Amino acid sequence: MAEKPGGTEITELAALKALAQPRRQQILQHLTVNGPATSAILARALGLNTGATSYHLRELARYGFVEDTTPEDVEGPGSRRRRWWKAVPGDRRFPPRSRQTSETRLVMDELNRHAYAADLALFEQLQCDSGRLSSGQLDQGDEWVDAFPYSRGSIRLTLPELRAFFEEYIALMNRYKRPDAATPPGARTVHTRLLAFPAPASPSSNTQPASPAGHRTETDAS
Repeated sequence: MAEKPGGTEITELAALKALAQPRRQQILQHLTVNGPATSAILARALGLNTGATSYHLRELARYGFVEDTTPEDVEGPGSRRRRWWKAVPGDRRFPPRSRQTSETRLVMDELNRHAYAADLALFEQLQCDSGRLSSGQLDQGDEWVDAFPYSRGSIRLTLPELRAFFEEYIALMNRYKRPDAATPPGARTVHTRLLAFPAPASPSSNTQPASPAGHRTETDAS
C-alpha cells in the first residue's frame, strides 16, 4: 500500500484480491456493524466453519484490514483466552480506472459488485428493523427509528471540481471522527456511503446539456 495525501492507496493486486473475496467482504461488514468478534462468532453468523473464518481473518490481517483485539466489554468464561478480531478503519483509496491493469479492473469490478449489493442490503435490512444497529434492537418509540436520511441530486462539475468535492466530503467525515473517550453519550455508529458518477454525455458533445431548471437537488430525509 502506498501512502498518498488524504488517504492510503491500495496498489498491490494481492491485497485487492484479498479484499474482493465475497466471504471476506461479509466478515468485514459483520465486524464493522457488530464490533469485534471471534472466528466462532463469525462462523455462526455467516454459516461457515471456524477453520474457514480463521483462514479468511488471517488473510485480511495480512494486508491490514483487520487486527486482533481485546474488547473491554467482553465477559464470560474463557473470553480473554479467545482471539478477538476487529475491522481496522482507514481512508483507503483504490487506483483510478485509468491506471488499472486489465487484471486489476476485473478484481475491482468484483469487489465493487459485492460491496454495492451488501451496502444496499444492509440499508434495507436496518430500515425494516426500524433502527437495529450494533448495540441492539430499538423499539418504534425510539428517536433513532428516524435516522435514515438520504439524498439524490445532480450538480454540474468539472473533473477537478469533482475531485475537490470528494475530498471535501472526506474532510467532513473526518470532522466527526473521534476516539471513544470523546464520543458523547447516546451516540451510535452511523454508516455513510457516497456514490457519484457522470451522467451520459449528449450525442453531439462531451458535456451534459444544462437542465432548464439549472442545478437540481432532491433531498429526502424521511
